Parts: sequence; structure tokens; C-alpha cells
Amino acid sequence: MATSGVKLLGAKQSPFVTRVMMALEMKSIDYELVVMNPHLKPELLSKTNPVHKKIPVLIHGERAICESLIIVQYIDDAWTNGPSILPPHPYDRATARFWAAFVDDKLVPLLGQLREAEGEEAKELVIKKLSEAFMRLEEAFINCSKGKAFFGGDSVGYLDIALGSFVGLIRVVEMMNETKLLDETKTSRLAGWAERLYSDSLVKDVLMDPQLLLVQLQKFLATMPKAASE
Repeated sequence: MATSGVKLLGAKQSPFVTRVMMALEMKSIDYELVVMNPHLKPELLSKTNPVHKKIPVLIHGERAICESLIIVQYIDDAWTNGPSILPPHPYDRATARFWAAFVDDKLVPLLGQLREAEGEEAKELVIKKLSEAFMRLEEAFINCSKGKAFFGGDSVGYLDIALGSFVGLIRVVEMMNETKLLDETKTSRLAGWAERLYSDSLVKDVLMDPQLLLVQLQKFLATMPKAASE
């Protein structure tokens, strides 16, 4: 399938957009990143994602695909060249999807709660819940990786993308709260995985340095209307 006519609507500092960029890089797909701030309600975003009006949106020819994990699966199905993203075995695919849903349903909301928490006691409670979530992901890594470097085995796969796109944001949260979420003493394998991911040749070019990401996020949040700054 030709790689022309591919556009990605989004912003590099969004981990959800990073997911799609990681998948596109893995498949060596040429694409245009159309930078946009969803809080400014750009017309193109409203047209291509009228239901949620959120980034990312992948435009492939005349078709628009929404929601980051759905886009990643679409990329894997639409471009059969390059490494497979989802595991070949149905059980492994189901397991990867389960833990990707865990990231979105459990981990991501906790990161938001930590940003909103007021007072040390409230923050400590959220950090404890985050620690428990990472310990579960540590167990998932042991089971999914089967002793290899990534959730996907020898190379980056679907769950590596689902969670790995948030590593930069996790580091930012650690810096802002003077804490350690990916703790080498509690989740040593997950911490090692995060380091390997940032040096992997397939995806390292789209993973932002945490210090740079912090600066970019601060600029991005400054453009948000108060009502949208959740």
C-alpha cells in the first residue's frame, strides 16, 4: 500500500499522538504531522472527529480514523510491510489489548488525579495507587515479555506503544512531584524496559526528552481555556 496521502492531526507533546507516531515509524510510513491544539477547536479537527473533537486523528486518503489505540491497530492492518505491532497469537493479542485498556482506564486517570491533587496527603494517596498500578504492569511485563526486552518480545509491540508513549509524561510527573513512579527497587524490570525503549532504533526519534516535554507541556497548558484545563 502506498504511503502517500497520510496525515496525522495532533501535537507531539500528547502521549496519545506519540502512540500513533511510534506505529508510523515502526512501519516506515511517510506522513505529515498537522500540528493543532484541540482546545482551540480547529475546524479540521471538528470535521474529521465530530464525535469527540480530540487528537489524534489519522487521515489516510479520504478516510479519518480516530482514537489512538484504534489508529495503531489500523496501521498494523493497513500496512503489512515492516514489523507486526500486534502479536500473532489470538491469546497474546487479547492479553496485549487487556493491558492497553488498563493503561487508559486505570493509569492515565491516576496521572490526571495527581496533577489535580491538593495537599501532600491527597498526593501521597494517588502516588500509592500509581505504585500499585505499576506493580501490576511489572507483572504483566514479566508474563508478556517471556524474558525478552519488550512487552512484544524481542522488538517493540502494541503494549510497548500503549504504555511507552506515556514514559516521558511519567518522568515529567516524577520531576514535578519529586517522586519516583518507575522505581527500580519496586519495578526493576519495568524501569529497565523504559530505558531500553528510549534507545530503541525504531521509536527513539519520536520519544521526547522529558525535560523538553515539560517545557512543551507548560506552553501547551498555557493556551488552554480555564474551563478546558482539567
